Amino acid sequence: QVQLVESGGGLVQTGDSLRLSCVVSGRTLSSYAMGWFRQAPGKEREFVAAISSSGGLTDYADSVKGRFTISRDGVKNTAHLQMGSLEPEDTALYYCAAAPRYFSRGSEGYDYWGQGTQVTVSS
Repeated sequence: QVQLVESGGGLVQTGDSLRLSCVVSGRTLSSYAMGWFRQAPGKEREFVAAISSSGGLTDYADSVKGRFTISRDGVKNTAHLQMGSLEPEDTALYYCAAAPRYFSRGSEGYDYWGQGTQVTVSS
């Protein structure tokens, strides 16, 4: 019932910024914690950032802490990932995910996933 659609990916250069968006349809976003994950070519999917259903709690992977910011809008139907100081290591397919009630760093806790949006950072 819940559908997630990511957007905002693209090709950028080292040091650039990019803002990803995740539009959620179906059940109200306020009932779900939101997370961003990414998967680089040949690598396992990894946790990037998460935000609680209320928006009061956030968590970030060490690799992006201080550079990325996760948020959700006032209407509570869209989540965002503001990415700054991008590096080639950030190149990956970025997925938005929704988890009932709780957020975590484990993908197992997220019941709904988007199709992903590609972020490519060149030198």
